Amino acid sequence: MRVQRLILGALDTNCFVVGDDSGGPVVVIDPADDSNAILDVIGSHAIAAVVLTHGHFDHLGGVAGLVRDTGAPLMVHAADADAITSAESNGGALFGFGAFAPRADRRLAEGETIEAGSLRLEVLHTPGHTPGGIALLGEGHLFAGDTLFAGSVGRTDFGGGDARALRASIARLAGLPAETIVHPGHGPDTTIAREIKVNPFFPRA
Repeated sequence: MRVQRLILGALDTNCFVVGDDSGGPVVVIDPADDSNAILDVIGSHAIAAVVLTHGHFDHLGGVAGLVRDTGAPLMVHAADADAITSAESNGGALFGFGAFAPRADRRLAEGETIEAGSLRLEVLHTPGHTPGGIALLGEGHLFAGDTLFAGSVGRTDFGGGDARALRASIARLAGLPAETIVHPGHGPDTTIAREIKVNPFFPRA
């Protein structure tokens, strides 16, 4: 798996460009801002999918330009699909941001697979930060969005947040193989093994 990270937007959101080792098509995860910068990284590769890990404004500012310029399909969990199309619903208006995305081409659900060449990313529904939060799992890598950070977890005090649901999602992720590399929506990468040791939100035996 090839993983490239861009840090974009006012809130330093991680955008990931992910593909197989053959140099084929890629998946763009959370294009937070500056679609031109993303396209510069992608170069001549086709985009198999643009995927949002959840429907908050700071993860989708580059979506409209990316979809417009490439025709790539936009994917988001069904429970967040309506929120992405409105700055009022995606939280942007609350902080003075007007970012919104076009309607999704595919509404994702638990257990579905996103494909790009030989790459397969499984959709894990991880609600709590938002109702439709997802993580994408493949080849020992987890793209966790704002569900899980290095040493912390996503907030639940925004509209649609649910602390109990987030605890259940974290407990589920804690059961992944310890060597799983976690790519969060903000901040540095980590591993499940590290989070089991240091993250106060992880379940304790």
